[in-house]
Amino acid sequence: MSISLTVNGKAHRVDAPDSTPLLYVLRNDLGLKGTRFGCGTGHCGACHVLLDGHTVAACDTPLWSAAGKAVTTVEGLAGNGVPHPLQQAFLDEQAAQCGYCVSGVIMTAAGLLSANPSPSDEDLRCALDRNLCRCGAHTRMLRAIKQAAEAMRHG
Repeated sequence: MSISLTVNGKAHRVDAPDSTPLLYVLRNDLGLKGTRFGCGTGHCGACHVLLDGHTVAACDTPLWSAAGKAVTTVEGLAGNGVPHPLQQAFLDEQAAQCGYCVSGVIMTAAGLLSANPSPSDEDLRCALDRNLCRCGAHTRMLRAIKQAAEAMRHG
């Protein structure tokens, strides 16, 4: 089956069964390796992307449900070679240790900040609840997201 997708602003036509996980298409067909395979069941957050601005787990999002919608991956956040404020803040705050979960955390934060530009600490904790990280970088991640929120509000 051939399905049309818009990923990071570019139109793509993908030949795959409509039940194929979006994650597989992003990584294997489109070469976007920033979206990571973690648990494969939508529980760890490593594969989070934005689908029409909403955070979804790409590992359990069937391809058919992304047809005609805008998919944004961590690679699509940067503009003209300039890191997105979240990406820059994560670099500034050194908010990654092993880095495996970071793209999913950044995408979750991007979805949150688009809906709520001034999240409280509780909002941040609730939003990141489905992003598992065992490195101990959560404090730096929260600091980075707050820094990005401030930068995005004041442009």
